[in-house]
Amino acid sequence: MITREMIDRINFLYHKSQTEGLTEEEKEEQKRLRQEYVKEIKERVRRELESIKYAENSCNHCGHDHNHHHHHHRH
Repeated sequence: MITREMIDRINFLYHKSQTEGLTEEEKEEQKRLRQEYVKEIKERVRRELESIKYAENSCNHCGHDHNHHHHHHRH
């Protein structure tokens, strides 16, 4: 779960790494936080995609797109 504190902590560690550098513990913490963050984002994206996919699938059965099946009678 991505919390406000987590975001603040990631930002804090990032800025600290840019200015004075991080201790080994902080580097470890940053790595853990980022992994957690990325995992959460991937989960969200996956859920989004699934809900979009379901929406598209349910649309496929509404019978649109029959225009392509007209038989042209040649006289």
